[in-house]
Order: sequence, then structure tokens, then C-alpha cells
Amino acid sequence: MIFGEKGEVIPGFYVTGCSWSPAYCVAEREVAVFEAGFSSMGRYYLRDIMEASQGRKPSFLFITHVHYDHCGSASFLKKSFPDMVVGGSQRAKEIIGRENAVKLMRRLSNNVLKIVEGFEWIEKDELITSEFEPFEVENILKEGDVVEIEKGLHVVVMATPGHTRDHLSYYIPEREILICTEACGCLDRAGHLIPEFLVDYDSYLSSLIRLSRLPVKVVCQGHHFVFTDDDAKRFFSRSIEETERFREWVEYLLERESYDIERVVQIVKNEQYDTNTNIKQPEEAYLINLTTKIRHLSERLSIRKRTKVP
Repeated sequence: MIFGEKGEVIPGFYVTGCSWSPAYCVAEREVAVFEAGFSSMGRYYLRDIMEASQGRKPSFLFITHVHYDHCGSASFLKKSFPDMVVGGSQRAKEIIGRENAVKLMRRLSNNVLKIVEGFEWIEKDELITSEFEPFEVENILKEGDVVEIEKGLHVVVMATPGHTRDHLSYYIPEREILICTEACGCLDRAGHLIPEFLVDYDSYLSSLIRLSRLPVKVVCQGHHFVFTDDDAKRFFSRSIEETERFREWVEYLLERESYDIERVVQIVKNEQYDTNTNIKQPEEAYLINLTTKIRHLSERLSIRKRTKVP
């Protein structure tokens, strides 16, 4: 199954807030939340989490990485659930403490607010219009850590760098649920599967291959869709193929366009972004990510040519 809405994916596991940028919720005897989506959507995540949990408050919030669309409502949720422990990597803690990072998150969050205000199902009075607020990463998590949500239900922490250096994935072995968000790529509403490496292509591909070997029944990407059973396995196979294909395509374009980064960005944007008439990233955020990917591949290709690495 490919699940593209809000609601219960499998018994006890929910997509909350909005499928475009969800917070995932495990609601059994204890409650845990993964990701915190957009800052403007905080009341929607809160309402759906409380509905899924039948009024029980979450004990944990796990953040995969501190991009504005994954941690936006963390501060709001922490204020709503003061006893909830916010977990993330040491790098995430450091990044969220940087003034320039917070400034960028505020600008990108404001861009999203302008988009979600236009959704038919949105009640404007329910949107949070104040600026993104930084938050404290209280529980520093690292590769191999195991967090017990309740007896017989654990979260295994996996370091999965490549999209960002602070990226963590979370695996619940008893339910075979994997929350890996941008570590696995993103299938968008137009059917494009977008590779999401930003800082390191090789680390990203290694992380992706490692994740693909886990026994999974549910795989949660960062936006739009959750994959279950056979669709989860197919998603990983396609993610690996699309990652390698994208690199080969961009390397071809870089050589053809004499390493003109801006020109290559525009060519890729014309095919990936401009043809997508569905819900998608705001253009500024898309271009920041795409330019970073193409600049990284350009540098990687140049190094490999100088050192004659095949």
C-alpha cells in the first residue's frame, strides 16, 4: 500500500497534521511522535496526535534532522507537552543554536505559511503565524542507541548521514516500522522520486543501501507518502536506482554545460519542479537544496577526475 493521507496507516501508527509534511505518531500504551513538520501547522499536529492517542500525552519527540519542515513545530509541541522529551543528534543541537540557521528556518517557514493559507481545508485562524521558534534537543541520540517507549516497544537509532550530517533514522523492530524521511529519497505527487543527498552522495547511498536491508512493513519518507509491505521494498529498490541515475544525469549535464552550475540547476528544475503541478516545496527551498546537490556532485566529479577514480 502507498498511503498518502492523514490517519491510521496500521493499527497504532498514524500520519498527523498533513501528509505534505507530517508528524508520525505511535499511539499504543505510551505515545511517541516522530518529526514536527511546519511551524504554522502546530495546532493541526497537536489535534491529530491527541485524537490518535485518545487524549494521552506523548512522552517522546524524535527529530530526524533540523530542517524547517521537519522540526518546525517542535517548540510548540514541547510547550503543549512539557514532559515530552525531545531527541535528536548532537549536530542537530548545535545547528538549532546557530543564529543564521534559525534565521533561514524562519524565512522558509514564512514561505510555507503563504502556501498553506490557500488550502481549502485549512482554517486560517488555526494556523500559527508567529515566527519559527528554536527548541532544546534534550536527549542526544547517536548510532546504536535504543529508547524504550514501553515494555516490548523500542526505537533503535541509526545514523544515516548524506542528506544532512545530523540525520538520524528511527527503526521500531517490534513493528518493523522505519521512519527515515530524507535518508530514503522522496516520491512526490507528480511521480518523481527525488534523491535527497545534500552534503555527501556516497554517504547518502551507503545509508540508503543499509536501510534497504532492514525487515520493514512500514517505511516513512519525509513528505507525501508512507509505504507498506511490498510497496516498501519496491520503494527502496527504486530509491537506489533513482539516486544512481540522477548522479549520472547530472554528471552528464555538468560536462555538457562546462560545469555551469546555474545552467544545470535550471535544466533539472525544468524537468523536476516546473512540470509538477501538485503540492511541492516552495521554490526557494527547492532551489537551495538542488543547488547544493549539484554543486556537491560537481566537486565530487572534479575530485574523481583529478585522482582518476572510476
